[in-house]
Amino acid sequence: MSRLPDPPAGGFCARAWERTAELQRAVVAHPFNAALTDGTLDRERFAFYIVQDARYLIAFAQALSAAATRSEDPADAAFLAGAARGALVEERRLHAGYVEEFGLSADDLAGVATSPSCTAYTSFLRASALVDPYPVLLAAVLPCFWVYQHVGSEILAAVGDVSAHPYRRWIETYADEEFAEAVLAARELTDRAAAAADEPVRERMLAAFSRATEYEWMFWDGAWRLERWPTAQWLPE
Repeated sequence: MSRLPDPPAGGFCARAWERTAELQRAVVAHPFNAALTDGTLDRERFAFYIVQDARYLIAFAQALSAAATRSEDPADAAFLAGAARGALVEERRLHAGYVEEFGLSADDLAGVATSPSCTAYTSFLRASALVDPYPVLLAAVLPCFWVYQHVGSEILAAVGDVSAHPYRRWIETYADEEFAEAVLAARELTDRAAAAADEPVRERMLAAFSRATEYEWMFWDGAWRLERWPTAQWLPE
């Protein structure tokens, strides 16, 4: 399983994907992901992305942990807590491998400022964890699961044999069957929460899912542009 089945018609996830369908296509077609697909993505951009993503994953794990504490279902709480651990352990292990491969030192990493897009996305997730109802928080974290799996599976389908691909480990991580199963679980959890919520909350869920998907596009765009703070020239290092 690399490409996921469509979500059940009439559920929240089906509505959310339909609402963001054009943006999802733009994410896959973004120059960063296009270059990642054909293996021409330069290492400077990928290294910048890896640094930002490592910092993003801390906030993502915090949001998942907050969702786990709010769940009244032990199985759902265990899934969310496990996903938080996976973000901090498994995906950061992937990052560490690339950092070592690229020969980046701790000083190199510390010298890269957290980008405006990464700051905005992590602030959005942390704010949702603090103030949003449980179903809205689930909708806010879902795109990081679903969009990455979608991009990974689309890249794998386009490339086919990735054994010699320079970004093989990244592609295999997000097109992996185990990750796809986690995405399905996250979708089902979010659909159940939406079904139990009232319509105003479901509308807030749609808004949160859409905004997080926008941040996904911005995250890759920021890496492609090696995004810097436009005010950095006036501040001391």
